[in-house]
Amino acid sequence: MRPLLSILYAPLFFFGLIGLATWLVSYCDLSPAWLPALLLGAIFVSHLAERLLPYQRSWNQAHDDGMSDLLHALVNESLNIASLAIIPLLAGLWPAPPLWPVHWPLWLQLALAILAADLGVTLMHWLSHRSALLWRLHAVHHSVPRLYGFNGLMKHPLHQMLEAGAGVLPLILLGLPLQVAALLAFAVAVQLLLQHSNVDMRIGPLRHLFAWAPLHRFHHIRYGRAGDVNFALFFSFWDRLLGTAFYREDYRLSDADVGIGDRPDYPRAYLAQLGEPFRTQASTSAIPETPPALRSIQQS
Repeated sequence: MRPLLSILYAPLFFFGLIGLATWLVSYCDLSPAWLPALLLGAIFVSHLAERLLPYQRSWNQAHDDGMSDLLHALVNESLNIASLAIIPLLAGLWPAPPLWPVHWPLWLQLALAILAADLGVTLMHWLSHRSALLWRLHAVHHSVPRLYGFNGLMKHPLHQMLEAGAGVLPLILLGLPLQVAALLAFAVAVQLLLQHSNVDMRIGPLRHLFAWAPLHRFHHIRYGRAGDVNFALFFSFWDRLLGTAFYREDYRLSDADVGIGDRPDYPRAYLAQLGEPFRTQASTSAIPETPPALRSIQQS
């Protein structure tokens, strides 16, 4: 049963939840206002699966980060919900006729929105590792001492807005409908839960398409530039195009591999994390040496 769950978990979680949300909104005329409730269900499923089939058992234990992760999730998801309210306003201010294919089925519109938004988010994410200013904001996310689904929602709100703007603003200017925008926000949250999941999932050849946890965990390694890999949110082929794809099936990450190598003292409290990007920052430790097993890159 456990081997089967490890194979089926990622596709069932991704397609099951996003498909259910699309079906409820499209065919059952459910208001998108109910999607946050469905997201709570997704968080519960993620939490349960991490207990049944953990990748690292220690990552199921709080590392003085439980309250800050909860506050990040509440604030950031509230911002996502609030941002949906400005879509009609932006559409009204934009004089160009809408170019979005509103005549397509809702599921196909969502697929297009995910693909297009993923490119913008991925490029902003890639840039955040190359710009010292953007890195200050993005470092909050990389300061996590473990990887589990819920801290996929743990980001500095300013950086989240930058990523969301890069991914969604062009679509809004094309006339993205509110329903599709709400489903897109839900899909992003589901993907973040899955991408940072502590479930010992086996995704096999699906790694060539989807940027799920087995790939994204290597993005959080603490060995300096060695972690500048696997930037994509949804689709791993963007990293192949960027030349940043990385995968080692035989390397199992632990607590010692995760975090910011030269900032082991990065604040854990929520308010301190919000303020840290605006303080004078300096390395407090030498960057740890990259383990030999991670020095040779195996392209995914």
